[in-house]
Amino acid sequence: MASNPGNSASRGRYADRLDPELWNYIDEVNSWYPPEIIAAPIAEQRAVYDRMCVAFHQGHPEGVTISDGLVATAAHAIPVRRYRMAGKAAAAIVIYYHGGGFVLGNLDSHDDICAEICAGTGFEVVSADYRLSPEHLHPASFDDASAVFEWVASTSTLPIVLCGESAGGNLGAAVAQATRRHSPHAIGQMLIYPGLGGDESSRSYIEHAEAPLLTVADIEFYRRVRSAPGQSADDPTFSPLRDRDFSGLPPTVIVTAECDPLSSDGEAYRDRIRAADGQAWWREEKRLVHSFLRARSTVPRAAEAFARIVADIGALGRGEWPY
Repeated sequence: MASNPGNSASRGRYADRLDPELWNYIDEVNSWYPPEIIAAPIAEQRAVYDRMCVAFHQGHPEGVTISDGLVATAAHAIPVRRYRMAGKAAAAIVIYYHGGGFVLGNLDSHDDICAEICAGTGFEVVSADYRLSPEHLHPASFDDASAVFEWVASTSTLPIVLCGESAGGNLGAAVAQATRRHSPHAIGQMLIYPGLGGDESSRSYIEHAEAPLLTVADIEFYRRVRSAPGQSADDPTFSPLRDRDFSGLPPTVIVTAECDPLSSDGEAYRDRIRAADGQAWWREEKRLVHSFLRARSTVPRAAEAFARIVADIGALGRGEWPY
């Protein structure tokens, strides 16, 4: 997800909770993607967001090769990008669903993050360019996310780890729940500050309703833009936390930011999986905000959090559970 309040009241509330380096990052995001952009036409929002992503792009680590392709469905083709380490056999494959509130993002917006996951784990990574709202309402993004999973499962013998950030975390969780009894199914999932449709009267939604870079109002905007007429909030493909069955899910790691209204979704998802006798670990990264992955090159806390995420993905792909 991608909006931000950027106002003085928010800065005052968080002045002592966030490190100076993180404030520099927040200010840079606001300079590229200002608060008022949320009221602009979607095409303009995307153009501004895309320019911001280019400005933050960190390049590719040495040895990472990329190739673009298409996953054919009965109705359309889904662009995908595959990352590999040259000359090295991968032990697992990661399917990555990008963030952007189901409205923004593409194969380029999170390209460097995928490349660094590939380099850091040695795994293949497949990034999915699912259809966006409002042109394509739910369940279009979920259908595309599922189709990419089924394509990977049918064309690769490698163990699959699902990975998603923000809106992509929602998709990763929804795909894990929909495919948990398939053969093959994912052996793990890594969800990074996901929006899972949790209880908005809970802890973080109240405490961090006006947090920098993502507010409760932003969450409502993206949910409204994504929803088809008559959309049920209890649809688990739309709101994974509304599912009634959390059994059979793969080992799951959820990482959230402390100063993010969505943080409680990670805690609740962990608790639901554990209550169903599954393996789940939730880590709330202190003094960080939504979208901190993009701050990993300039904010030490974000760099450390990203290193832990890469290590978690590596453990999941190797079938390890060190938590």
